[in-house]
Amino acid sequence: MSDLVIKILMLLLFFGVMVYIGIYCRRHATDVNGFVLGGRSVGPWLTAFAYGTSYFSAVVFVGYAGQFGWKYGIAATWAGIANALLGSLLAWAVLGRRTRVMTQHLDSATMPQFFGERFDSKALKIAASAIIFIFLIPYTASLYNGLSRLFGMAFNIDYSVCVIVMALLTGIYVIAGGYMATAINDFIQGIIMIGGIIAVIAAVLNSQGGFMEALNSLGQVTDSAVSETPGVFASFFGPDPLNLLGVMILTSLGTWGLPQMVQKFYAIKSEKAINKGMIISTFFAFIVAGGCYFLGGFGRLFSDKVDVATEGFDAVIPAMLSGLPSILIALVVILVLSASMSTLSSLVLASSSTLTLDFLKVTVKKDMNEKQQVLTMRFLIVVFIAISVVIALIQYNSSVSFIAQLMGISWGALAGAFLAPFLYGLYWKGTTKVACWASFLFSTVVMIANILIRPMFPTLLQSPINSGAFCMLAGLIIVPVVSKLTKAPAPERIDSIFSCYDRKVTVSVKDSIGDTE
Repeated sequence: MSDLVIKILMLLLFFGVMVYIGIYCRRHATDVNGFVLGGRSVGPWLTAFAYGTSYFSAVVFVGYAGQFGWKYGIAATWAGIANALLGSLLAWAVLGRRTRVMTQHLDSATMPQFFGERFDSKALKIAASAIIFIFLIPYTASLYNGLSRLFGMAFNIDYSVCVIVMALLTGIYVIAGGYMATAINDFIQGIIMIGGIIAVIAAVLNSQGGFMEALNSLGQVTDSAVSETPGVFASFFGPDPLNLLGVMILTSLGTWGLPQMVQKFYAIKSEKAINKGMIISTFFAFIVAGGCYFLGGFGRLFSDKVDVATEGFDAVIPAMLSGLPSILIALVVILVLSASMSTLSSLVLASSSTLTLDFLKVTVKKDMNEKQQVLTMRFLIVVFIAISVVIALIQYNSSVSFIAQLMGISWGALAGAFLAPFLYGLYWKGTTKVACWASFLFSTVVMIANILIRPMFPTLLQSPINSGAFCMLAGLIIVPVVSKLTKAPAPERIDSIFSCYDRKVTVSVKDSIGDTE
């Protein structure tokens, strides 16, 4: 059996399983709660893997791992460790339970619904849905970018065909099965990602004589344009620890404010499931994110196979993989497909549910029933996927730099706008509506300005990554300061909202011996 036939059979099996699960999960997607949240009954394993696979896409595996591995060497692994500890473990510990409890109490299925109910403002709900719509679409389009070189290397298939097939198959299972189909497929795709990244790292290091030999070779690499320090690319903190810190903050703290990530907490089954899911999600991130950045850290050992100056950082990882056996290359392609399709499904579900529930139902058709809402969301999934495909193809064929820049700032804009008001809204009764508006406006204005007038920014903030990290950290200061300077919310209403955390539970006590005196 030829190598090409094996690759095609593996792909067909992968696609077949994805579509079957979507059709199988139709019974869970008959109403809004089922379609968007899986009936709030999703277990810890499915939720943890859904969180992890939505977190790490082809952008991380091909783009970020190649770019930051090349820039910072083995120190790029710190970004993966931060993703696990700050972006997964701490995010679950701080946000998980309170998000699940309060969103159910407020009957909110999306992040804009939460803002609208928590701060008693329809305008805030509409503004949040607009921000999500504007910035998730280009982020969705960016998911396809990591596939072009890998598919060209493995199958010699045109990029356009690859993008369209991936979009169609993702659309089928999300439209058919909603969140539950997405969660089950994410679990399968997550297993593929874990196995794939371990196998690829072992194969790549083996091609360089093993881990210690590869590390020694990396220590001998020099680049005077980056640093004069010998062995800097094999060092603990790398050549540029300050900018590496910006990468760690944006890619880790950012998950706290991304709607497609936080929404996973809305759907989890129970408090016990949250505690278990937190451990599983952290373990997943350590392997996948840590593995991706660790692999990318050895990219400079393959400088004879790639010219970063002309081909860009996206060519680094494909160059590292080009010499692997055909069966491993096929596994890598499915790994990247898994990462991209899981994130794509999460993004289009978040976009369609937000636009339907938080914009159309509020402004256009207020009497929309459950069946019409689900039908509208399914239609919008088609629209969003189609738009993202068009953007991806336009960028690929004409290299429109503005679109590429917009993709880069989308994560920073979304997380910068939402993180602080969402976090404070869960914990602090004094958070005000005006403070929420201030966070929305500050981050969106700064990130759009980063595209339009980037040379006017301070040197450190000219990078969209550093600007995004700055917006997130600034929001954590802006929200409490503005809240203190503006009118506090009505005590009766805010006490009613926070009463969900004070629910009393009566239990039977078998052993009554105690301090009875």
